[in-house]
Amino acid sequence: MGFLEIDKVTKIYPNGTKAVHETSLSIQEGELMVFVGPSGCGKSTLLRMVAGLEDISQGDISLDGKLMNRIDPSERDVAMVFQNYALYPHMNVYNNLAYGLKNRGIDKATIKEKVHETAELLQIS
Repeated sequence: MGFLEIDKVTKIYPNGTKAVHETSLSIQEGELMVFVGPSGCGKSTLLRMVAGLEDISQGDISLDGKLMNRIDPSERDVAMVFQNYALYPHMNVYNNLAYGLKNRGIDKATIKEKVHETAELLQIS
């Protein structure tokens, strides 16, 4: 079992459009996963379901062994990066990366460590 389990997840919108069809995958903790595909193929919809921003029509999403289908987005400890940059232009790179952590009440030392790790990963340090 993976850290993130997506099991036969389907999204059908009220107008009948099937955006995601029985998608299953397992992602291990610390593993990097990338979704690539043409516009409209369901990438963002799947990510929005994982984050809890979109209801799941069928199937299950589990995070660290816990079923997430009915868990509020604020309780999932999941972050999402949008295709269109959601940066705050009045903030520098550090403050943009630290913003969400500060809002969650994370201590300054941990924020500094996490921002540094993220900057290294993104090769922007």
